Amino acid sequence: CCLTMMQKPDSALCRQDCTTSQPRVISMNNKYHKIKYIVMLGLFAAGVNAADIEAGKAKAAACQGCHGAAGVSSSPLWPSLAGQSAVDRESQLNKLRNGQRENPVMKRFASGVSDTDIQNISAYYASLHGKSAGSSDANLVKLGKDKAAMCLGCHGNNAQGMGMVPKLAGQHPQYLAKQLTDFKKGARKAPQMNALAQSLSDDDIKAVAAYLGSL
Repeated sequence: CCLTMMQKPDSALCRQDCTTSQPRVISMNNKYHKIKYIVMLGLFAAGVNAADIEAGKAKAAACQGCHGAAGVSSSPLWPSLAGQSAVDRESQLNKLRNGQRENPVMKRFASGVSDTDIQNISAYYASLHGKSAGSSDANLVKLGKDKAAMCLGCHGNNAQGMGMVPKLAGQHPQYLAKQLTDFKKGARKAPQMNALAQSLSDDDIKAVAAYLGSL
């Protein structure tokens, strides 16, 4: 700083500039990193928004028979998809397509759509508002609340889902019970879920499913 200011090393101006130059550099660096962070967020948002929700709605017409016209299934055999995260839906459709998850009906559908279709369909269902299936057995709901605490670390404090972990809140209790039973028996594979489900009795599974469905 003294040389660039053409001042003598012991001059007041030099001492002042030398002592303040480091904070100036740090300040500039902080501003640079903030700008870089904002740009990265913008690029990420652009990637997320790249999905075409209207195109996804058109493709999802084939799903309505089981999953409902607005992603809310009227049958306990099939899950509601409204409000599920796009990331999770993409992951599940890809697993169904490549055989990591077994379901003959869904495999045929997933095999007949492109990666772009999957992205659009997932974004469409993520844009919809879900509806709680509810539960008619208050005692079972009460019993399931404590047991369901083990689910909330991954599925969110209110079982609302987080990223690639699906939303369980408001899902049909019968569907949830079937999935937990499949995890318990190994018919559906996911190491963490297999281990967790094996620690539950059949009555536990019914109670947990009733509680989650009531949310």
